[in-house]
Amino acid sequence: MDRIFTRIGAQDEIHAGQSTFMVEMVESSLILLHATSRSLLILDEIGRGTSTYDGLSIAWAVVEYIHNHPKLRARTLFATHYHELTQLSQSLPGVRNYNVAVTESGSQVIFLHKIVPGGADRSYGIHVAQLAGMPQPVIQRANEILLQLEASSGSGLKISEASAQQLAFFPETNPLLEELRKLDINAISPIEALNRLYEWQRKYLLRDE
Repeated sequence: MDRIFTRIGAQDEIHAGQSTFMVEMVESSLILLHATSRSLLILDEIGRGTSTYDGLSIAWAVVEYIHNHPKLRARTLFATHYHELTQLSQSLPGVRNYNVAVTESGSQVIFLHKIVPGGADRSYGIHVAQLAGMPQPVIQRANEILLQLEASSGSGLKISEASAQQLAFFPETNPLLEELRKLDINAISPIEALNRLYEWQRKYLLRDE
């Protein structure tokens, strides 16, 4: 190969007045203009910085351009979460789908760190958020919203007053919450408040580190 082109990562260039999406588009356009049939292209999540349909449309067009341009047709690794793009393997003979294998056991998902042929049938973003330590109320609500979006094909949500209430910062049985309930704010001095915060930090945070 003559060169390796990559479009990986996401960052703004505030000093240049460019958003994450603009940076992504500038870099992608440079790749498409300068790559040759002997280049290796590594493209990660093209189109993620804008609305879903705009991003999908751009990603789709980029794949077609690389595949069909008579002077390009470079070997390309194109990572995406747009499941619709897996359809391209049916119309473009040079496209092959691969996905990261996972296994599910009940509500648990285990990532096998293995690449296998075929397109992924779903995403596991909420499971990743759970593995990252996202609070359980957020995970539960995200699953509820996902089911509604899938049922409505993404057209909208029916938001009830109960479900739209702000998520609790602490579980109801959290001992810190009990201490907060017992605290008389009107009867405590500023220095006492600072001392209490220091005590709670030492008691509930530092012990877990």
